Amino acid sequence: MSNNKLLLEIGTEEIPAGFMEPTFEQLEELAAELFKQYRIETGSVATYGTPRRLTLVVNEVSSRQDDLTKEVKGPAKNIAFDDEGNPTKAGSGFARGQGLTVDELEIRDTDNGEYLFAVQTEEGKPTEELLPEILTELIHDLDFAKSMRWADKDMQFVRPIHWILALYGDEPVELEVADIESDTYTKGHRFLSTGQIEIDSAQDYFDRLNEEYVIVDQNKRREMIIDQITELGKEAGGEVLIDEDLLKEVNYLVEYPTALMGSFDEEFLDLPREVLITSMREHQRYFPIEDDNGDLMARFITVRNGSEDHIDIVREGNEKVLRARLADGMFFYEEDQKEDLEDKVDELKNVIFQEDLGTIYEKVKRLVELSKVFAKKLDLSEKEVKDSKRAAYLSKADLITEMVIEFPKLEGVMGREYAKLSGENKAVADAIFEHYLPRYATDVLPQTKTGQIVSIADKIDNIVGCFGVGLIPTGSQDPYALRRQAQGIVKIILDSDLKLNLAGLIDNVLELLVEAEKLKRSQGEVKTEVLDFFKQRLEHIFEERGVRYDVSNAVLATDITDLNDAVKRAEAVMEFRNEEKFEDLLTAYNRAGNLADKATSEDINPDLFTDESEEKLYEAYQSTQAEVEELLVAKDYSSALDELATLQKPVDKFFNSVMVMADDEKVKNNRLALLKNTVQIFTKIADLSEIVID
Repeated sequence: MSNNKLLLEIGTEEIPAGFMEPTFEQLEELAAELFKQYRIETGSVATYGTPRRLTLVVNEVSSRQDDLTKEVKGPAKNIAFDDEGNPTKAGSGFARGQGLTVDELEIRDTDNGEYLFAVQTEEGKPTEELLPEILTELIHDLDFAKSMRWADKDMQFVRPIHWILALYGDEPVELEVADIESDTYTKGHRFLSTGQIEIDSAQDYFDRLNEEYVIVDQNKRREMIIDQITELGKEAGGEVLIDEDLLKEVNYLVEYPTALMGSFDEEFLDLPREVLITSMREHQRYFPIEDDNGDLMARFITVRNGSEDHIDIVREGNEKVLRARLADGMFFYEEDQKEDLEDKVDELKNVIFQEDLGTIYEKVKRLVELSKVFAKKLDLSEKEVKDSKRAAYLSKADLITEMVIEFPKLEGVMGREYAKLSGENKAVADAIFEHYLPRYATDVLPQTKTGQIVSIADKIDNIVGCFGVGLIPTGSQDPYALRRQAQGIVKIILDSDLKLNLAGLIDNVLELLVEAEKLKRSQGEVKTEVLDFFKQRLEHIFEERGVRYDVSNAVLATDITDLNDAVKRAEAVMEFRNEEKFEDLLTAYNRAGNLADKATSEDINPDLFTDESEEKLYEAYQSTQAEVEELLVAKDYSSALDELATLQKPVDKFFNSVMVMADDEKVKNNRLALLKNTVQIFTKIADLSEIVID
């Protein structure tokens, strides 16, 4: 055997681009785990692939699996042998059960005395004997979001398997999956290859396929694509707009990339920029080109799966397809402009938003009212209130335009464009686009106040409406993307420090739903569940900002309806828990909190005090409460925590001096009330009982 590199290639029909990277990760993890289970040491594990193949390469595979030593503890020596040193039934039975003689057992000293041990070593097998079993198990263990069955096979895989190549160094590994027997042959490019290709050694695999127009290494293909399209962009006098998602998709659609540049009629440049880009990227997988001024050029770049042979014919075909697509776009664009955007709103009465929540027109009416209310809560000017209402009214009108029906991803984009063409002011037009933001986790947030208001209104209406009719996300199902929308609301409010109370926003939506007779569940139940739903989103925000889990829990256990306030409190507690006095304060707080829950009243009667420590704690409580209340109003939580720390000594002295659960019922309840009031000052910042001391 010339070397110890393992190569596995699973040849399939074309695998969808979106499946490739998750499969690579899974293949690598499963392989590493299986070799570990089989006690075979390996070097690096790497995965590669093209649309027609999944490839695993394992370097430095040991030629044998490690020996396995098993130790079984038996009876004590004094039980296994009699006084004369002869084995008893217990000793003989243990040896027999382990397949050994008594003489082969070991006697070892333990903390509990001398015991018998059966020690057996299972010699490792040669790796080449185990590889068929390992690789078969590996292929069967691969799991996909969507799998296929084919022919009469019971096997499920991402796509039908056509061949399996398996080599350990220069020796074939024999296995069979779905009636496909492994071999030393692979296949090159579907159209450019000379046919079946024999691979003599795992070392030669990549070079041999490269000769047959297959670049197996996806990272190398990616770099080739970037270099080629960048160079073509420079030749055109511009710069290619490289979208990472498109680049990834194209990379997994080709085995041998060759970029080419095409052009289209300049009259199509009159179309909005987003229409051109969407037509090229989404429908044709083309890369647009910008000039030095940032304007789109009447050119595009695409990547073919093949060589430069007959590339002019390929170019002409792509230009023809794009020309037809852009002609359609121009037609839709012109048709949509035959009436103002406002004229389309009435047609939303014929479009269902959700069966129980009515039409999109009914939703728009709610958005107008919510936007007005939210704008006033933020003390915006009359013009900003008017713009918010107008943007909300027009926000969904583009959904029934020809352009958005053809290109759904342009919702909001075309609304902004048509609003401008209809004479709406910039604030309204921009808000129509921004109200969809953020559309995904890394998307930008709306930057204008009007856009922020309509965006929050739209999202909170969706969330409360869905919860109100029982459409609540589960662990795996969230068809209305409510988690993403809730996260969007939280990010918008935090990013712009908006003074909007979450509970108030929910109440505003509930009132409108009740008025329209759309609510199918109780208001209180819906409000509680929606607030809990937002708590989960805020927990993610805390995690992103580096807030410890216990501090997060402590703040989330209190009122979080003021999101900005909750974040500031979390940051203050994070800072304070690093101070030396924090642990002592926490101990005092927990002592008080454990008994405070037993209080039946919050009323404190100083006349019932029987010890000086009660009076001192009461005085400290009153003084601290007054000081803390002022600091809370000023949002100075760090200083408030410093002030609360002064309660530690009077709390400790109180517990050292009196028995809280006194025989006198009135005295006992009075002391419990004192503790309850003391603890409640803390909970205006966080529930410190959730804090864990490392």
